[in-house]
Amino acid sequence: MDLKERVISSLKKHDVGDEFSYIRSLSKASVLIPIFVSERELHVLLTVRSTELKHNAGEVCFPGGKADPQDRDEIETALREAQEEIGLPPDGVEVVCKLWPVLNLRGLLVTPVVGFISESFRACPNPAEVSEVFCVPLEFFLKDDNHSSYPVPSIGSFTHSFIFTDPITGKVNQIWGLTAFLLIILAMLSLGKEPEFRMGFDMDKPAACLRRFLEQRLSKL
Repeated sequence: MDLKERVISSLKKHDVGDEFSYIRSLSKASVLIPIFVSERELHVLLTVRSTELKHNAGEVCFPGGKADPQDRDEIETALREAQEEIGLPPDGVEVVCKLWPVLNLRGLLVTPVVGFISESFRACPNPAEVSEVFCVPLEFFLKDDNHSSYPVPSIGSFTHSFIFTDPITGKVNQIWGLTAFLLIILAMLSLGKEPEFRMGFDMDKPAACLRRFLEQRLSKL
């Protein structure tokens, strides 16, 4: 079994399906986490938000956004947004799973959709939404190098931050907050390894911990 097959097999075990469809009272959004294999190593594609945007301007994130009424489900939202933001056609994504939804600081219930894309994909960023697209080896998000964190009592967890320097361009980006959190979780599940740093909850039971984390956030609304 090659790396891609192993990753797909592992991630499908954590597909939440429609488990959280009962949460109907919140505005919803989806993000696509595009991954690919290059030189026998798993990578993730990330974007930098335009500085002209109202929310989270200039921050590193995944392609994604709020659900439209015509979207059939969270997957369609994620694929539509990725096409609008970086020119990734929906049929160019091999959707693997939906991971646990998380509540962002604006009260949006965000569902991460993980999908494989081709190593040869070249993004065409929409300048109104995306200023940059870059890729990072997924294992980077398990290393303590270039990582920092601090507890946030109001959300009962930690905020994580990574500083990534592109080895080719020398460009430096900070990857933090919800994006960093999801990347750590994805790296753990995909690669079967624990991070070299403290996450703030029991990593032996990620599903139970993430459900509890979500329920704690929902109870404070």
